[in-house]
Amino acid sequence: MHPPAGTLTPQPITHPRGTGYLPGLAIDLVIFGFHQGQLKILLLEYENTGLFALPAGFIRQEEDVNDAARRALAERTGLHDIYLEQFYVFGDRSRHDPAPLRAILAGKGITAPDDHWLLGRFVSVGFYALVDFTRAVPHPDPLADRCDWYELPALPPLMLDHAAMVGKALDTLRADLDRRLIGFNLLPGTFTMGDLQSLYETVLGERLNRTSFQRKMLGLDILERLDKKWTGGAHKAPYLYRFKKPAAPLHPGR
Repeated sequence: MHPPAGTLTPQPITHPRGTGYLPGLAIDLVIFGFHQGQLKILLLEYENTGLFALPAGFIRQEEDVNDAARRALAERTGLHDIYLEQFYVFGDRSRHDPAPLRAILAGKGITAPDDHWLLGRFVSVGFYALVDFTRAVPHPDPLADRCDWYELPALPPLMLDHAAMVGKALDTLRADLDRRLIGFNLLPGTFTMGDLQSLYETVLGERLNRTSFQRKMLGLDILERLDKKWTGGAHKAPYLYRFKKPAAPLHPGR
């Protein structure tokens, strides 16, 4: 299958001209995963540089921005049909610093000219995604050496303004957690109220009263109660729940 006439076939992103991509515009992904009571974030690591960064992507000339974000997410995690939401545009002139990208290219044995497209100023569209930690298969991009999960409270120092991106994404996630939660992929198909409370406490960074939390969640009418969870004991087995299917998909980034 050949691309439509007039379409620019993207060259490797290391090519000095960046042919086939929109100049000066990038995507950065804050990819959250929840596992064993910990909120984790997917990061790229670059050998020989000591640098860590959020997964990023570039927009092809014939590609919508949201499609580019979904493509980048699939390339880094191997997952599709994932909750993805645009949360902010990072465009301050002060964020431009070619030194980290120059070091990353040098780590790959590439001596970049001063006008290499990756060294120019970029405006970045921030997206956050929430994925099932157990299903994701992290895969580095062409410039990175590793792609792995890191616990949110123990992130390594991040390049450029990526730490601010993580903070902004987390603030956005916390701001309307009840509405967004049903679209997330952070819990298995069935879960206990304790599992759900643990997720809330991890995202919000605070302890919650169990009785008040249960009353609130049941009042939202987003949960369906199933049979009790088998624990091997005769008493106090917790109920299992699952999310009710929403009337419309809650995937603003799709």
